[in-house]
Amino acid sequence: MGGQLLKSLRSWGYKEVIRLKVKFFALLRDITRVKETVDFTGGTVLELLENLCSHYGKRLAEWIFAPSVVGKKKELSGNVIILVNGRAIEHLAGIETPLKQDDEVAIFPRMAGG
Repeated sequence: MGGQLLKSLRSWGYKEVIRLKVKFFALLRDITRVKETVDFTGGTVLELLENLCSHYGKRLAEWIFAPSVVGKKKELSGNVIILVNGRAIEHLAGIETPLKQDDEVAIFPRMAGG
């Protein structure tokens, strides 16, 4: 499947297709039904997340994104923690963190416990 998606992206005019590894944890694995994938790309974390949600559906989108407000940029919900190469995106450029070839993105549900 990954090869077909990458061929499609190239045919749609993407000049450079970067390969990213995306890892899902805990209940996000139940939603996506995969532990990890290399089938998606994006120039920023936001683009990658939009691609993932487009593929995996509304349930993933509800976990990842805050309810949208007309005229405002998309924001992350408080339900997830996202790491790029082991660093939390809030310590990078947030949802606009640029991605490059071979980056690893990990998506965790935020857990509360006692």
